[in-house]
Order: sequence, then C-alpha cells, then structure tokens
Amino acid sequence: MSERKVLNKYYPPDFDPTLIPRLRLGRDRQYKVRLMAPFSMRCNTCGHWIGAHTKFNARKETVKNEKFHSMEIYRFYIRCPKCAAEITFKTDPENLDYVCENGASRNFEPWRGAQDANDEKKKEKEEEEEENPLKALENRTAESKLEMEVLDALDEIRTKNSIQERTTVDKAIQNIVDQKSESIIKTIQLQNEKDEELVKSLFQDADGQRIKRLTESDESNDNKKSKLSFSNDPLVSKTSDPKNYMFKKSAISPLSKLGVIVKPKQSPLSKTLNTALKENLKPIGKSPVSNPDPEPDLINNIVGDYGSDSSE
Repeated sequence: MSERKVLNKYYPPDFDPTLIPRLRLGRDRQYKVRLMAPFSMRCNTCGHWIGAHTKFNARKETVKNEKFHSMEIYRFYIRCPKCAAEITFKTDPENLDYVCENGASRNFEPWRGAQDANDEKKKEKEEEEEENPLKALENRTAESKLEMEVLDALDEIRTKNSIQERTTVDKAIQNIVDQKSESIIKTIQLQNEKDEELVKSLFQDADGQRIKRLTESDESNDNKKSKLSFSNDPLVSKTSDPKNYMFKKSAISPLSKLGVIVKPKQSPLSKTLNTALKENLKPIGKSPVSNPDPEPDLINNIVGDYGSDSSE
C-alpha cells in the first residue's frame, strides 16, 4: 500500500538527469481553465440561452498579432451546454469588457448603449478641442468652475456635520422649536397680507378709488340725523344769535350738541292767550256768523279777570 503523501521518491543509482529530454512548449498552445460566462448570450446553433456567470471548462489562448498598449489579448473557447457547439469570445482591455466572436450573439444591455454614447461624445469633444484651442480653454474654465462648486458643496456638508456633532439634545430641541415658531410667524404674516388685499379689492373700484359701502345700520343713522336737523326751523335761526342769552346757554349745555333747543317756561297768562287765540282761529263751518267781531270783548274779559286776580 502506497503512502498517502509522497514525501520520499526513489532515484535509481544509474539516474542521469541530462538524459531526460527538455520539453519545449509552443507559444500558441492552449491552457485549460475554469471560468464563468462574462455576459448573457444566445447560442446561434440551437438558440439556447446562456446566462451570465454560468461556469464552464474553457480553453485559453493568446491572440496573435493583436495587442493594446503592449497588453496581450486572450481568447476563450467554451461549448454550448445543450448542443455542444463551440463558442468563442475574447478580452477587450480598451473598453474593459469582453467581445463575443463566434457561435453566439450577446444579449442587449441598456447601460452599455448609454456608455457607448458617452464614449462617442467624449471622443468628439477631444477632436474638437484639438482643432479649436479656444473651445478647449472654454471647456477647461467650465470644468474648473464646476469643480469649485463641488468643493464648496463639500465644505458646506462638512461644516453642517461638524455643527451636528457639537450640538446636544437641548440645542437640537431649541432649534426645532425656533424653526416651528418662525414658520408660524410667516404663515400669520401671509394670512394678514391676504386679508389686506381682500379688503382693498372690496373697497376699491377698477380705477383704484376708494368706495365706502353703506350698510342698513348706516342708512338708518343717516335718516335719524336728517330728522334731527333744524336748519329750516325759524326758532333755531332766531336762537342762533350769539347775543341771545338762550343761545349761549344752549351752546354750553350738552343738549346743544345734539341740535336740541330748550324753550323757556310760559306764564299762565301767555298760556290762556294762546288757547284763546287758537279757539278763535278755528274754522266755523256752515253756521251763520252771529258776532262778526268778538275779539275785543274776549280780550277785555281776560284782562279784567287778570286784574281781579292780581288785586287779590
């Protein structure tokens, strides 16, 4: 029974290493390697779908007369799992990718299309800069400006992070309260401005002139004021003389502000005279006039009565 681990080997006494021929291997020889499919593909022979990262036993060789900046390009041979058709693909160090050569077609990948478009734009930009130096200068200034903006943004983020690290729980609560109070004040100010604009729109016409709109209570107050006006009353015109004692008295009294005039009290004699005159001046109607001139006798009787009362 042999050893599990061969540590000692037998060399015969007549062993001569110079007699062993040297094995010379060609540069184009192939190596057997174990790899995974770098992309998803479809077999052109049977139409079988091969997903990415599928494991294969492949053969690797170096591509002749094809290099990229002194970097060798390798080709791999795999077989379809279903029909055993040979599929080949090789490395693409220029684009950091792989290229499918024979036996299969690579599936569409949307991110590769965007990357290719960006690469084309980059190449066009480089060619334009080579032809036009002013354009290259403009592009450099724009890039430097963008770089400065990015650096400023990074500085702001760093300062915010440092402030947040230094803040305590009490300070954080106070900051939240201050922010809420500021937002409430702003909302109140905006509401007040809206109310003022609404009031202005209600009390102004199209030309911007101010209009006073009367309510029912204002109209009733105006009617009351018009009823209390005594501008056409002859008594008011007589008593409005500044030399009159009653005018002075009424000007001092609070009732004068309301336009009310206080009349003096009448004596009993003047009352009786007024009543008598009113009864005399009444319309008589269809009855015949018996006494066409009764006024002198009536006055004499009244005067006589007055004399008798005064004597008593």
